Amino acid sequence: MTEAREAGYLPEMLFTTATRDDHPLIIALEEDVLAAGGDVISVSAEIMSKLSGKDNAQAIVGIYRDHPVQLAQIDRTAAPIWLVAQAMRDPGNLGTMLRTGDAVGAGGLILIDDCTDPFGVEAVRASMGAVFTQAIVQCRWEEFLPWLRSGEAQLVGTSLQTEIDYQNCQYTAPCFIMTGNEAQGLPESYTAQCDVLVKMPMYGKADSLNAAIATAIMAYEVRGQMRRE
Repeated sequence: MTEAREAGYLPEMLFTTATRDDHPLIIALEEDVLAAGGDVISVSAEIMSKLSGKDNAQAIVGIYRDHPVQLAQIDRTAAPIWLVAQAMRDPGNLGTMLRTGDAVGAGGLILIDDCTDPFGVEAVRASMGAVFTQAIVQCRWEEFLPWLRSGEAQLVGTSLQTEIDYQNCQYTAPCFIMTGNEAQGLPESYTAQCDVLVKMPMYGKADSLNAAIATAIMAYEVRGQMRRE
C-alpha cells in the first residue's frame, strides 16, 4: 500500500485488525483515508482472512477503485520503454509484466484485445504494487496501431518466425515491446506491422519461454542498450 499511497492512490475502504502494528506508515495511511472521505474499519482476524483470501492474512487490507488509463492520455515520450501484451490470459503473467515494467522504468502496460483483468486479485498480487506505478491501458488493435503510428515509436515484436537475435537489434526510444498470447503468440497480421521481429535463442529442448519471462529479458536488453548509449 506504500507504493499506492506514493503514487497518489488511496483505498476507499481500509480494513485493519485490532492486533495491527502501530507503524507510522499505517497510521499515516489511516489518517489520509479518513481525510479523503474513506472508511477505516476494524475487523476480526477471521473476517480479515476471508477478505484477503489467505489463512495467514496481513493486518491491513485496502479496497481500491480500478484506475485504467485511456490510450489518448498516454505521453509516449514520458518513458523510453512501454510494454504491450496481446490477448494475455494468465493473470500471474500480466502481474509479473507490470512488476517488470516498474523495474525497468517503463511507462506502462498496454493490453490489446481480450486480456485477463489487470485489476483482478491474482494480477494485483503478482504485480507486487506495480499496478499503482504503471499506466494500464486496455484497447483493441484497431485503436492501438493508428495511435502508435501517429507519433515516434518503435514497435518490437517477439516471435519465433524470425532469424533476428534479440541482442543483434538496435532499439530506439520510445520502444514498444509487444508480447503475444501465451499459447498462440502474436497473430501474423500483427507481426506484419512491427518495425522489427526478434527472438531469443533456445539452447534446450523447449521451443519458447514463458511470456512474462520473455518480456522481462527483452525489457532489460532494451534498457541495457539505452544505458550504454
